[in-house]
Amino acid sequence: MVTPITVHNSLKPGAPVPFVPREEGKVSWYACGPTTYDLSHLGHARNYVSTDIIRRILMYHFGYQVKFVVSKGSKREVLK
Repeated sequence: MVTPITVHNSLKPGAPVPFVPREEGKVSWYACGPTTYDLSHLGHARNYVSTDIIRRILMYHFGYQVKFVVSKGSKREVLK
């Protein structure tokens, strides 16, 4: 049996709370893309690697259908 997922809610500090998706068996996830002001570095890749690992764990270990969207960057940057 798979142990239920618990997460820390940064909006409500305290003990971890159960992860309950809005739709059973499905997870929708949006992540902002990098806002780069200089040359690329390893720190930019860290976000993509860590979110990909979490996505794979949700899919292959817990069996969720994951819809994962990452933006290309800030719209404010394009307007400047």
